[in-house]
Amino acid sequence: MWTKEKALGLIREIGIVAIIRTSSPEDAIRAAEAIIEGGISVAEITMTVPRALYVMEQLADHYGDKVLLGAGTILDAESCRSAMLAGAEFIVTPALDVRVIEISRRYSKPCLPGALSPTEVISAWQAGADMVKVFPCGLVGGAKYIKALKGPFPQVDMVPTGSVSPETTVELIRAGASAVAAGSELVDTQALRQGKLDVITDKARRFVEAVRTSRGSAMAS
Repeated sequence: MWTKEKALGLIREIGIVAIIRTSSPEDAIRAAEAIIEGGISVAEITMTVPRALYVMEQLADHYGDKVLLGAGTILDAESCRSAMLAGAEFIVTPALDVRVIEISRRYSKPCLPGALSPTEVISAWQAGADMVKVFPCGLVGGAKYIKALKGPFPQVDMVPTGSVSPETTVELIRAGASAVAAGSELVDTQALRQGKLDVITDKARRFVEAVRTSRGSAMAS
């Protein structure tokens, strides 16, 4: 069983949240399987996936505690509660909604609200966010932006999202990110449509290696 502390610990340890956003529930399940095969055991199913709750239920039943399953693109407290009942162990939002943070805390589930500006980042943290999803990070400077935010907010666990690749993962974690979240850069939709799941598995392995490299570099520096 996942406690909040155990879930947050795994996100920090793995260093990557795989964002799964597909056009069908079947593709979402296949993408999740390929990512898990590649060594990423933290997966976020976005609510934009058709029958997203069904996907979460299927993955939760199949993998149990072997995978930390989250729900993404949560826009309101009602969706948050439904996702948790379907098996989501952490909640991710694209923007700051204090009500979602409150219900996540009520059920002792980690919440990663989206924020971008310094005001939004600290507002999310003060509202009880466990980690803050900095989105869209790549469009505003990437690693340089994370480093700038960590100056005044060293206590905030940041998870940058947007334009995250294996290469930028190294830079982002060295800049102070606790983990990164990767979507289209990880889940290759063309490969998925063609049934080339090994392409996605290989991408997952590259992200895992990037986290190892970034932490090895950070310790050496």
